[in-house]
Amino acid sequence: MPRGITPRQPSRAGRQDRVARGIVPGTKKSNSNPKLPKKSLRPSADRSVRATRTDKVYNPLAPERIAEILKCLDQLYPDVTCALTHSSAWELLVATILSAQSTDVNVNRVTPELFRKYPTVEAFAALTPEQLEPDVRSTGFFRNKSKSVVGAAKKIVSDFGGEVPDNMQDLLTLPGVARKTANVVLGTWFKKADGVVVDTHVHRISRRLELTKENDPQKIEQDLMKVIPRDKWILFSHQIIWHGRKLCYARKPKCVDCPLENLCHAADKTWSTVDVHKNAI
Repeated sequence: MPRGITPRQPSRAGRQDRVARGIVPGTKKSNSNPKLPKKSLRPSADRSVRATRTDKVYNPLAPERIAEILKCLDQLYPDVTCALTHSSAWELLVATILSAQSTDVNVNRVTPELFRKYPTVEAFAALTPEQLEPDVRSTGFFRNKSKSVVGAAKKIVSDFGGEVPDNMQDLLTLPGVARKTANVVLGTWFKKADGVVVDTHVHRISRRLELTKENDPQKIEQDLMKVIPRDKWILFSHQIIWHGRKLCYARKPKCVDCPLENLCHAADKTWSTVDVHKNAI
C-alpha cells in the first residue's frame, strides 16, 4: 500500500451497513426489500392512467334515472287510480277529507252508508257538525272532520251553486281543503294536473328515492313538479301511493321484491345490491 494512504474505516454509525441493506442515507423510511420499488417509483404510465380516469358523479335527479323510475312504475302499476270509492266530485272530496290520519279501506267502509243517508251536497249543508259526528267517528278526528265536511258543503251550496269547483284557487277556499285534497279532486275527477298529491306514502318514498330532501309537503310537491313531467303528475302520485301499500312499507319494506331496488339507495332498506346513502330516508 502506498505510503501516506490510510484505508477508509467503517463508520461508527453503521452507515455502510445501512447502504448495504438498501437504506438510502437521508431518507425517512427504509425499503426493506431493495428488489421491490416503492409505490412512488411505479412506471409513469400507471400514474397517467390513474390521473385520466374519472368516475361518473351520481345525480339522483338525472333525467335518465327519473325516466327509469317512471318506467318501472308504469310496469308495476299501469292503470292505477284513487282507491277511495266515489261516484261524484263531492263524494271524492268528502272521502278525501275523511281519509286524513285514516286508511282508504276504513273510509270505504264508512262512505257507502254515509252517502245513502245524505245523498246530496245540500243534505250535508243542512246538517250541523254534531249531527254528522256519529257517522264518521270511526275514521278518527271525527269532530274536526265533521266541521270540515259540513263547512265545505255549506260553502259549495252558497258560493258555487252546489257544484264542487274545478280549480285550485276555489277549492282552497273550502274548509278542510289543502293542496293534497285539492290535487286529489282535480287530478282524479277533473283530470287536471295542477300539482302532485303528497300524502304519507309520497312523502316517504320520494325521500327514499332521493327526489327531494324536504319534509314539508308543499316543498316536496314543488321538488317533484320540477323533475316529474307534467303529464305524469296524476299517475305518478297514484303509482307511488300504491307502491307504498304493496312493497315500500314504512317499516321493513320488501326491497328484495322491488323492481326499483337497484335505483334506490335508501338508508333503511332491508336488502340492497347498491350502496346506501345515509341521507336517503
